[in-house]
Amino acid sequence: MDGVDTVKHTAGVAISVVVNGRLVQRTVPPRLTLADFLRDELGLTGTHLGCEHGVCGACSVFVDGRSARTCLMLAVQVDGLRVTTVEGLDEFEETRRLRQAFSERGGLQCGFCTPGFLVTAVELLRDPNTEKPLTEDSVREALSGNICRCTGYQGIVQAVLDAADRSG
Repeated sequence: MDGVDTVKHTAGVAISVVVNGRLVQRTVPPRLTLADFLRDELGLTGTHLGCEHGVCGACSVFVDGRSARTCLMLAVQVDGLRVTTVEGLDEFEETRRLRQAFSERGGLQCGFCTPGFLVTAVELLRDPNTEKPLTEDSVREALSGNICRCTGYQGIVQAVLDAADRSG
C-alpha cells in the first residue's frame, strides 16, 4: 500500500504480581515501566522518579527480595513476582531501626531520596554475606548507587551504622 502508514497497536499484557503483600492483577501496556505502574496504577507514590536512567536509586524497590530500579524495569517483568515498595518495608524488622536512626541522625533531609536509601539499607542489613560489623567505608560502598542532592551523606551513613549497632 504505497503512501499509507500502518500502525500496529499492541494489546495490553495481563500481569499478576504481589505488591506489598497484596495480589494485584492488571492488564498493562507492554512498555509501561514498573515505576509508572506503581505510582500511576497503584498509587504507591513513595517510589520516586529522579533520573529515570537507573543512576540515582530513588526508585529502588525489592523484587523477589532483591533491590531493583523501577525506572529500568517494565511492569510485565514482575509478572508472578513479589514487589515491596517503601510503603511495604514494615515487613522487615530492620525498617523500624533505620527509620528511627534516619530521624535521629538527620538522614532525611528533603526526603526525596529516602525511599531508595531505605531499600538499599534494608538490603544491606539483611544480607547474610555482609561483613559484620559494618564500617563507614562498607556502608558508603553499599549506598554508592543512591544519590542525595541535599547533603554530604554523613547523616545517612551514620544512621545505617546506628541501625546495624541496634540489631543486638
